[in-house]
Amino acid sequence: MGASLGVTAVDQRALAMIAAAGSMSAGDLAKQIGLTPGAVTGLVDRLERAGLAHRAPDPADRRRLVITAVPGAFGKVFAGLDAAMAELSGRYTPAEQAVIADWVTRTIDVLRAQTRLLTKR
Repeated sequence: MGASLGVTAVDQRALAMIAAAGSMSAGDLAKQIGLTPGAVTGLVDRLERAGLAHRAPDPADRRRLVITAVPGAFGKVFAGLDAAMAELSGRYTPAEQAVIADWVTRTIDVLRAQTRLLTKR
């Protein structure tokens, strides 16, 4: 999905951070995501080209830029996936969906635990 939009996985992660915060300065994004200010400039350029975010001067401090996710950006990007997953989920009863959700949740827990063990070596 990212490749078709011209954005990277890091760009998508940054977009999620921006969307969760409502908006944030480029400097705050750089600190949170662990990139240099120059790298954040390129990241925001890609998000703007893809129509996923925009930047504007901070009304409180015009020296800073504030980055905001375009409302519904994730919805636009993932509309096809959302429809396909809804169709797939509809094939299962609520009880079957509960079993599947339990299995996925427990699988993630096992994978996280094993990852922690592997990184301690």
